[in-house]
Amino acid sequence: MNMWSMKLDRFVKGPSANQRTLMGVGDNAGRFGFTLLEVMVSMAIIAIALTAVLGSQSQSVSFATEAKFSTTAALLAQGKMAELETQNPEDLTSDSGDFGEDFPDYSWEVTLGDVFFSEPENVSNHLKQIDLTVSWGEEELYQYRLRLYRFSPQEE
Repeated sequence: MNMWSMKLDRFVKGPSANQRTLMGVGDNAGRFGFTLLEVMVSMAIIAIALTAVLGSQSQSVSFATEAKFSTTAALLAQGKMAELETQNPEDLTSDSGDFGEDFPDYSWEVTLGDVFFSEPENVSNHLKQIDLTVSWGEEELYQYRLRLYRFSPQEE
């Protein structure tokens, strides 16, 4: 018998008893697969990983919402404050409103106040404190506040 016919016989007849044991066939036949303990451990690892992933996803959505509000509110407040700076100082009053259809759920409120100094007394007559609050949402959970001191000299 030559070498090729021996290999062919082995292929046709199948593996020897020692080879079957190493391959998991024979005495261990039908015992392939995972044990219940292995499945439970893998499920626990998957559950922990998914909890971490979903928690970070929720947090990233919250951060994105806050970032959107901070950016939009800062630009809206800057525009509203520029509008107030162009008005005549005598025409300024406390007021509130919204930003129209372009920015639904955003509202603003302006309050005016006097500033008092002990020295020099005549500066207090020319200085006004303007507080602007930009709010978002029905419950106004998000608020952006801006304060401006406006000096307006009186002409004599």
